[in-house]
Amino acid sequence: MSQSQVERLDLSTGKQTKKRFFIVFLLFVTVVINYLDRANLSIAAPAMMRDLDLTTEQIGWIFSAWGLSYACFQIPAGWLVDKFKPKYFLATILILWSIATVIIGFVSNFLLIIALRFIVGMFEAPSYPINSKIVTNWIPESERASSIAIYTSAQFVGLAFLAPVLSYILMTYNWQMVFIVTGGVGILWAIYWLFAYNEPKDFPGISQSELDYLKDNGALLDEQVAEKKVTDSESKTDFWGDLLYIVTRRKIIGTCIGQFALGSATIFFLTWFPTYLVEYHNLSFVKAGFMASLPFLCGFLGVLCSGFTSDYLLKKGYSLATARKIPIITGLLLTSTIIGAEFYQSTTMVVVFMSIAFFATGLASITWSLVASLAPKRLIGLTGGVFNFVGGLSAVITPAIIGYLADGTSFFYPLLFIVCLGFIGALSYIFLVGKIERIEDRV
Repeated sequence: MSQSQVERLDLSTGKQTKKRFFIVFLLFVTVVINYLDRANLSIAAPAMMRDLDLTTEQIGWIFSAWGLSYACFQIPAGWLVDKFKPKYFLATILILWSIATVIIGFVSNFLLIIALRFIVGMFEAPSYPINSKIVTNWIPESERASSIAIYTSAQFVGLAFLAPVLSYILMTYNWQMVFIVTGGVGILWAIYWLFAYNEPKDFPGISQSELDYLKDNGALLDEQVAEKKVTDSESKTDFWGDLLYIVTRRKIIGTCIGQFALGSATIFFLTWFPTYLVEYHNLSFVKAGFMASLPFLCGFLGVLCSGFTSDYLLKKGYSLATARKIPIITGLLLTSTIIGAEFYQSTTMVVVFMSIAFFATGLASITWSLVASLAPKRLIGLTGGVFNFVGGLSAVITPAIIGYLADGTSFFYPLLFIVCLGFIGALSYIFLVGKIERIEDRV
């Protein structure tokens, strides 16, 4: 009998443990690091453009290099997530993308920077499908939106509070140190993850009452998924057949369109926003870093508001579709406020409109709760990969399009592009997604 089983027997008649909340904390910190390694380039970009004599088109392609690999590897990454344990898989990819991030701080060649950002995107590709699998295994349905909101809010918390720190590093040292520091933190966290994380049935100190609570309220404990795989071992479980089945489901198509729209708004803030403040509103690097942090803080508030409101509506008896889709649709429509920034020269008003828009992206960002609720039990990773592949395409397409739509005096057309996508995403959730219920597996 393992140590964790002995501890569980000792706790079986006692108070229910709350180990699932610690798992949400681990995911929170992981997402902070994940997004710092995505957004460090946006902080360093203005200085890199000047030091390396890069054009807006070139920096746009550097931004898009990460998005290209992140999108391209989503589907195979999601398939791998269904095959490997999150404990070791996440630690491995985190160490590898962090090493690539550190190396960027030691190179100055345009093509080599593109290649390294491509590598970062490749190894970050499985991260959100892994998160989705962990949440599905660990979190009951009635707590899932708020749990996803908490760890998703980490992207905004990290950027709101740490973007000024990265700007300080940039001004005190150089843009190279921004990559060295963020990559180094990722390596250290990967080591900690190996010691801290386990699946529910193997987690030290978890009580039987908590395991029963998880199982009885919609969490798919690891052993349940394993039993499903064994039962279906004689069915047609080939990769291409599974992929074709997933991409032809109307509900999945609707969520994917919405995710592309949401991703486009989010990726603007992760890539072009600091440059927009520096180049189009003549702010210093330090002031731009501080001002850029305010919308991220509003995004943090938006995502928490979304998750807790959604779970509250669900507990009050509203349907799963209503509880999940109201914040998402409202957020997508509200992103249209981003266009208001182009009609004011006042930095304060620009940041106000951007803050409202980023609050809206936070409000819409519980989309992963739908993946956890819609995906066939056997194909949670692959479904998450398809979903994030389409969302990842926004990181490829949107930065490059913005680079070409922007001119030297106006940012109107790039912002209008974001507005139009927001309306399209909202319509997809209204007309395509429909009732939220788990999709049956292939026969």
